Amino acid sequence: MMKKMIIREIIHDVAGLLDSRQLDELRSVLETRLKNVDITESADIVEKNKQDNSRFLDMFISAKRVEGCSESTLKYYQTTIDRLLADTNKWIKKITTDDLRLYLAKYQQQNNASKVTVDNVRRILSSFFSWLEDEDYIVKSPVRRIHKVKTAQVVKETLTDENIEVLRDTCSNLRDLVIIETLTSTGVRIGELVKLDKADVDFAERSCIVLGKGNKEREVYFDARTKLHLQEYLEQRTDNDPALFVSKNAPHTRLTIGAIQRIVRTLGKQAEIVKVHPHKFRRTLATRAIDKGMPIEQVQRLLGHQKIETTMHYAMVNQSNVKIAHRKYIG
Repeated sequence: MMKKMIIREIIHDVAGLLDSRQLDELRSVLETRLKNVDITESADIVEKNKQDNSRFLDMFISAKRVEGCSESTLKYYQTTIDRLLADTNKWIKKITTDDLRLYLAKYQQQNNASKVTVDNVRRILSSFFSWLEDEDYIVKSPVRRIHKVKTAQVVKETLTDENIEVLRDTCSNLRDLVIIETLTSTGVRIGELVKLDKADVDFAERSCIVLGKGNKEREVYFDARTKLHLQEYLEQRTDNDPALFVSKNAPHTRLTIGAIQRIVRTLGKQAEIVKVHPHKFRRTLATRAIDKGMPIEQVQRLLGHQKIETTMHYAMVNQSNVKIAHRKYIG
């Protein structure tokens, strides 16, 4: 294995000086000359390679931070790549496609991971090695020949009108009701919801400015019912915290993502509705908007998606509407 890596590195170093025939000839000569030679890495080299790996990973994470990735995403990237490096125990420049295939297969087996999870790992590794290639630290990403893991397309459930009404009725305080109504009418991400300040809300236009992924601002809108309840909630507040949603008890601090998740999950359990979580409101909004004829480009803008394919993935068309459309257009 060491010989192959040395030959590959030599070929890489002279690739710009020789044509393909000369490179093939050089490779053949090197393989012949090194055939009976034993090559091992010294402890110093091994330690240097580990330091190089850490340096490359730190630079990649820094690049992603500059691009606007959230800290939770960066942590996921770091952990995923660290696991690979620990498992392969190789210098990044020496990791091959076979190494990655073996790692992904082992990862799936040891963790009983779903195909979706394995593909998420593959995408992160692809992003990392593509960055190394773009920055000229490696010649070619070893992930290139590892194709996307095929997964079954699951039509994820959305909330019905009845579900939402039951959730509203289940709320025991005005703050929780406004949270449910804001999620329902705006379709904001939970990370965007917790960052909202009172100053971000424009009641005259029934809109607010949210800070989305990549620190990009966009305008979202809420309905008349949300407006009335939000105004009432803010009028009842006695604290001076700038946050739109705060804890019920003093010192009334900004609600965290974890707090919002607990509130929504608890309401779902009390209402006896299966799998209620903040993101389900976002998917529901997207699906309803498309079902009612909103152009997909406008839904994309409303949700803050960079790629329209993401919007299509979120918006699963209601089957009953497919049936109605079939009767209308086909007969």
